[in-house]
Amino acid sequence: MTKQELEFFRNKKILVTGHTGFKGSWLCRILALAGAKITGYSLAPEEEALYPMAAKSAEGDGSLISVIADIRDYECLRAVIQGMQPDLVLHMAAQPIVRTSYEQPRYTYETNVMGTVNICEAVRMTPSVRSFLNVTTDKVYKNEERGEAFREDEPLDGFDPYSNSKSCSELVTHSYVNSFLREQGVAVSTARAGNVIGGGDFARDRIIPDSVRAAMAKESIRVRNPYSIRPFQHVLEPLFMYLTILRAQALDPSLAGAYNIGPEDTDCVTTGDLVTRFCRAWNASGNEGEPDLSWEDVGNIGPHEATFLKLDCSLARKTFGWKPVWNIDRALEETVAWTRVYAAGGDVEAEMNREIEAFLSDSSRQTGEGVE
Repeated sequence: MTKQELEFFRNKKILVTGHTGFKGSWLCRILALAGAKITGYSLAPEEEALYPMAAKSAEGDGSLISVIADIRDYECLRAVIQGMQPDLVLHMAAQPIVRTSYEQPRYTYETNVMGTVNICEAVRMTPSVRSFLNVTTDKVYKNEERGEAFREDEPLDGFDPYSNSKSCSELVTHSYVNSFLREQGVAVSTARAGNVIGGGDFARDRIIPDSVRAAMAKESIRVRNPYSIRPFQHVLEPLFMYLTILRAQALDPSLAGAYNIGPEDTDCVTTGDLVTRFCRAWNASGNEGEPDLSWEDVGNIGPHEATFLKLDCSLARKTFGWKPVWNIDRALEETVAWTRVYAAGGDVEAEMNREIEAFLSDSSRQTGEGVE
């Protein structure tokens, strides 16, 4: 997305569910800078979370209204959405961790499936909504470990409770489109993004947050499955594509559909390779005398997780003329830069603004906007 295209969101009323999470915090910062009128609906942020640092100025100037509530509470959600009458809705509220889904499968299904039912029903009952995007995951596909990239027309059947609940979320969305929303003139898409990394992700059992915690503690990084291949990308990549889809289908409803969002094939790397690159970026940014960061293989422990995940993103490229902006090394450099600011007690919001501006500038250069 270019700076010019981002102007579409100025003064638009946007409901963002899951706004206190990692992705949601970055999205609110983007939309606040774009001049949108944001209402967030989410559980309270975790004790250690990006949101309080990312949203302080947006809440202070009134561009972001934060509603702390559960996506499973339909009556509350409906009251919020009907009260604000949004133009656009972006649904990200979820239980997003695979390991947690093994520990709390019922809660995962209640949140990820019934939460989707609730937001779809609330959209159905709110005539102001013209564009709606449901964010799912690259893990929605039936993964038979073929070693091939998944296309949008392949079967949905995630293995673990998290992945499966997101497959169900896709099906719920499709049913509401076919039964109600298309006739009502609401453009609806689902977005299946790869593994995101970036500054401010404090989730447990994710490789980059685990790496950051180890780095800040000056400990070796413990890696469970170093040979698993994942489509890693900076968090700004899918977020700007979410906004691209929301904007495009609002202007042309025929563009609504299901879209994979992932990195270039060269950035689909093993977890071990990712951590090696993270260590290199961390060590290069360190102070003199700081010990070098390294990692160790602790074996394939824990519940089942897919060994191979890669997305075929040719549909998004063809439809929107999109391609990734930052490669994996740049994504890690920016993650380290954010973390260094955070560790030093610096201005995290200003660092986020810098990264967003840098991303937009690189995207504009990529498309030739403003380049003579």
